[in-house]
Amino acid sequence: MKFTAVADVFLPEEYYKNALEKYPGYECLGIPYFGVPDRTVMREIVHGIEKKGSEACDPPAELWDLIEETEVLMVHLCPVSRKLLEKAKNLKLILVNRGGTENVNVEAATELGIPVLSNPAHNANAVAEFTIGLMIAETRNIARGHGALMNGTWRERFANSGVIFELVNQTIGLIGFGTIARLVVKKLQGWDVNVIVYDPYVSENDPDLVKYGCKKVELHELLSTADIVSLHARSSGDKPLLGAEELALLKPSAYLVNTARSYLVDYDALYQILRDGKIRGAALDVFESEPIKPDHKMLTLDNVTLTNHRGGDTVNSYSDSPAMLLCEAKKFHEGDFDSVRFWKNKKDTIKK
Repeated sequence: MKFTAVADVFLPEEYYKNALEKYPGYECLGIPYFGVPDRTVMREIVHGIEKKGSEACDPPAELWDLIEETEVLMVHLCPVSRKLLEKAKNLKLILVNRGGTENVNVEAATELGIPVLSNPAHNANAVAEFTIGLMIAETRNIARGHGALMNGTWRERFANSGVIFELVNQTIGLIGFGTIARLVVKKLQGWDVNVIVYDPYVSENDPDLVKYGCKKVELHELLSTADIVSLHARSSGDKPLLGAEELALLKPSAYLVNTARSYLVDYDALYQILRDGKIRGAALDVFESEPIKPDHKMLTLDNVTLTNHRGGDTVNSYSDSPAMLLCEAKKFHEGDFDSVRFWKNKKDTIKK
């Protein structure tokens, strides 16, 4: 199979080459580079793609020269537009080294009979670990205590002083029950917490709900009963999943954790209820504009833990992904469709 990959600052050429050594059945036509070697600039580019889709910017010029011969295309952040797909006369499979496929015109790929496999698990473990870390950091004032000591202060009083609880017996509410949320639940086994889940696309009889003792509830019930609400969903981004009305349902003692997408929450409304003490605190790893500006309102609050989009940023989450995807591609090529973890097209649209 003739193979082309597109590297970027997060997923360099060597990661693809290492993966291809494990799966030698591919003839690598080339590995062009997308974007710039600056992570901050690339995050802005990615935000543009997530909002505007595969037509937001152009792929590297070299890819246009390789795409006609390419049978398997692997990308990470590089956009795959309709125009590029229409030139890909021999393309049989698109592999995406991330959970979302906003950078790929899946509709065009489906029309052309080209399956799209993505990799929602590539950074799932990293984000799941980070999520639990933020739960503890915010509720136990870890970052605030550290910051105070670094500035020469032995701090004894915090916004939640006198009402600081351990995780044991707390109710954790997960909005979305995909790959990351399931890993969060798995990792919380043994912490003696209660887990409730809102996800309209998951059955009440889902095996993992049963396995981990989770209860599926409606959104309003989750928001009004959870001690910690953690977001693990995706949406169109047209309107926040948690606007002012939904945030008003949170208990005064609740904490909100967002390691998913900033557009899931109305941050202006969140700021107001944090400022007014209507919820106890929040931990946020994602923002509407990154990096956040020095005058961002959230920076004025003492009941937030803020991190700079570090949830999925581990070596493993990038270096392991190409080999994970090539493993899925192998199953796909062998016709083992039922065991392929995540693909976007129906079987009857597959290009033979």
